[in-house]
Amino acid sequence: MIKVLIVDDSALVRQLLTEILDKAPGMKVVGTAIDPFAAREKIKKLSPDVLTLDIEMPRMDGITFLGNLMRLRPMPVVMISTLTEAGADVTLQALELGAVDFVSKPKMDVAQGLDEYAQEIIAKVRAAAGARVRAMQSPPKKIEEKHSADAVLSKQTKARHFRTTDKIIGIGSSTGGTEAIKSVLAGLPPDMPGIVICQHIPAAFSKPFANRVNAMCKVAVSEAVNGQQILPGHAYIAPGDQHLLVERDGARYVCTLNDGPPVNRHKPSVDVLFRSLAQNAGSNAIGLMLTGMGADGAEGMGEMKETGSTIIVQDEKTSVVWGMPGEVVKRGFADEVLPLHKIAHRLISLAR
Repeated sequence: MIKVLIVDDSALVRQLLTEILDKAPGMKVVGTAIDPFAAREKIKKLSPDVLTLDIEMPRMDGITFLGNLMRLRPMPVVMISTLTEAGADVTLQALELGAVDFVSKPKMDVAQGLDEYAQEIIAKVRAAAGARVRAMQSPPKKIEEKHSADAVLSKQTKARHFRTTDKIIGIGSSTGGTEAIKSVLAGLPPDMPGIVICQHIPAAFSKPFANRVNAMCKVAVSEAVNGQQILPGHAYIAPGDQHLLVERDGARYVCTLNDGPPVNRHKPSVDVLFRSLAQNAGSNAIGLMLTGMGADGAEGMGEMKETGSTIIVQDEKTSVVWGMPGEVVKRGFADEVLPLHKIAHRLISLAR
């Protein structure tokens, strides 16, 4: 049984989250707290497995409390965030401090979309319960239709002939991925091949995330723009509400953004990005799967492997959640399985 403690100053939010999580099999809300001071005592008394934590609360904000918690008693935390650009900055800070994941604040004024919200928070709390936590050092449910990458990009039966030897690196990730991406990119020199990245992230978060990563890397990191050329020494992060594809303009690689339906219930989808790399880069591509929940990207990695791409996967020990990388290994697509701290060095070797 996964024991959950809800920390939120809104009685309505506490009630709604309790109703959602108590209905989930194998999950029980063991208590709620109005602020971090009450939460501190309930953590000691109830020993919850997962905490849901609001960011804006009286007496002490969620970020300050999270920093103290991860230093003194690290445990899985799912942040309750506002999906705005201001909320994005604070939420990304929470992930840096060690929060496993985040969900948006529930909208109390509309019943529509509540089933989908319930599915999301249940899945994220369940994943958090089994996550490897690392503090920063210093009614019937409506099931959304599950599309494959075919909904955005048709699979080709014959491989193309590639008229360039320029290498390109594709990275996919989800839960825990924001910190894993930073770790990899921070270890790369400015003369790397172009890098394209699909991280499952909301629309308001992708640009602030790219800016944060750019500030600490030698490669130039930005949110991808439709039609821009993919240049060496640059990394392009998919916008949070569009698929990112790599296409060819002669011998050049370019970013193409696509507003098609969610694939594997994600938009952007790793499967879409990796299929485009298989079709347009083949053996010139290096695919990297980092930590994440689910299986998005595994099929695309299989297609990349068929066209001669090198496939690298983050190992289980250093992954926050070994869902996406584990699925690639399970299907036999991985050429190498590496701990996070060794991935940048291996990418440098492969690129040269």
